[in-house]
Amino acid sequence: MTETTQMRTPTPGDGSGSRSPEFRLAVNALSGLREDLFHDAFAYRPLPRAGTDGPVARRLPARLKPHAARLPHAVVAALALLCFYAGTVEGATDGPLTLLSGLVCAAPVLATLVRPVGAFWMSMAATPVVALLGSSWGDWPWLPGAFLCHTVVLVIVAIRTRPRTAAWMWALTAAYGFLNDSLWGAGHYGSNSTPLLVLTAFALLFISVWHIRRDARQQVTAEQTVTAHERSRRTLLEERTTIARELHDVVAHHMSVVAIQAEAAPYRVENPPEELERAFATIRENAVAALTELRRVLGVVRAEDYEAPDAPQPTLADLDALLANVRDAGLAVDKAVTGAVRELPPGVELSAYRIVQEALSNSLRHAPGATARVEVSYVLGGLGLRVVNTAVPQNTLVKPSPGAGHGITGMRERVSMLNGEMTAGPTDDGGYEVAVFLPVLVQTEGDA
Repeated sequence: MTETTQMRTPTPGDGSGSRSPEFRLAVNALSGLREDLFHDAFAYRPLPRAGTDGPVARRLPARLKPHAARLPHAVVAALALLCFYAGTVEGATDGPLTLLSGLVCAAPVLATLVRPVGAFWMSMAATPVVALLGSSWGDWPWLPGAFLCHTVVLVIVAIRTRPRTAAWMWALTAAYGFLNDSLWGAGHYGSNSTPLLVLTAFALLFISVWHIRRDARQQVTAEQTVTAHERSRRTLLEERTTIARELHDVVAHHMSVVAIQAEAAPYRVENPPEELERAFATIRENAVAALTELRRVLGVVRAEDYEAPDAPQPTLADLDALLANVRDAGLAVDKAVTGAVRELPPGVELSAYRIVQEALSNSLRHAPGATARVEVSYVLGGLGLRVVNTAVPQNTLVKPSPGAGHGITGMRERVSMLNGEMTAGPTDDGGYEVAVFLPVLVQTEGDA
């Protein structure tokens, strides 16, 4: 197959080949302006209620805390009242016109509660109206009421929108001030555009930095949450993989013993019946088939570098060796066994051993210098385990090692696999306790 590449010839007049990067940048900028300040400018966007657990709400008296959610609305209303007063200071001498000037200054501030972008355009429109209604032409183009109104509106809208919108509002405000200074001339009137622009620039810059910092904090919090979730999930999968490997070794060992005994059993009896030989042959075939299927299904959890242990998996009979090893590591530990000691299913024996091992390892890491106690209780319905350590001595020189709780996760996974129950938490004296119950079904002679 031959691939043919065709070059597109620019059509005269379409301008596709003559558009410079500057032109595309300008087009993108105008698109952003249209999206931020023109598209659905008067859309209904009510100011949400504030949280009642913030730093300000926590300092309020108990009787005022239920009303803390309306605090932003009360602040905006107070600012609108202040703008109303400022609009009447240099209004016309006629009373109704003075009242109208104050209302024109207060209306855009109140509009920020429901239509923030529209409030900006209302404030821009209110500026020349207030100038015409005013009796003093000393400040141009923003009289005191319009000056305060526009500053408040810019700040509130910047808080409610994003930094790019704040930048566009400031740019349009600067363009309006420059246009007025050019048309009327600074020599005829005292222009206050520069003070307004400097004041609002610092305010909007501070708000933009606050926006960026808040967004960054939210993003970091979200990433930390995802990381913690993934770490917990990975720990859980690793623990399940470890459990599956150990159970694979235990079950494979017992299935191999069944297959070997079934093959050797007919040779232990002189002239065994043919039916007995067929029964043992069937047992051996099923055991070999089950062993093959087990290795095929559970073998996928083995890592490529995993090697099965030469020794059998540990049981509760190996607890004394474990305790001796822990004592050599510096943890003083004693053991108490109650109930009639009996042989338990291999999975229960292995999980009980691993739980005690992990609990003692946690005591070594997190409670250096403390003492521990291991209690094993053989009861009628199962096996009870309790591993408790004392508090860390105050005069110890070894500091506790920080942990992520992976050991507790692994113990819970083992207990959950056996439909058991587990509690773990600090004790009243400052130590830590892990209590586990693993149910074991009691087989009767009829069941056997």
